[in-house]
Amino acid sequence: WFWDTLVDADLASNTQGWQWAAGCGADAAPYFRIFNPITQGEKFDSRGEYAKRWIPQLESLPSKWTFRPWEAPAEILETHGVDLGGNYPEPCIDHSEGRTRALAALATLKTA
Repeated sequence: WFWDTLVDADLASNTQGWQWAAGCGADAAPYFRIFNPITQGEKFDSRGEYAKRWIPQLESLPSKWTFRPWEAPAEILETHGVDLGGNYPEPCIDHSEGRTRALAALATLKTA
């Protein structure tokens, strides 16, 4: 399926990339490296073009708020048709809290 679907399919690159992401490759990502989706979005999609292509609720929102709409002033959200908890979900977890919980769970596994 991936080979037929990916535009830039490459057997070695795709296989190794998937293994790295899953943490089971020869040079697997360290278990403590938990990517922050907000930081990654701001770093690699600074204008929010990719995000806005796939999340139409954010399309007209100023780029400053693309990856953090819940921090935008209410009048900005209203002007751009973003209804937190309505047409766009509230954050389900704070990333810092989730990271802390995940690392604690992984530490438990290391000592088991």
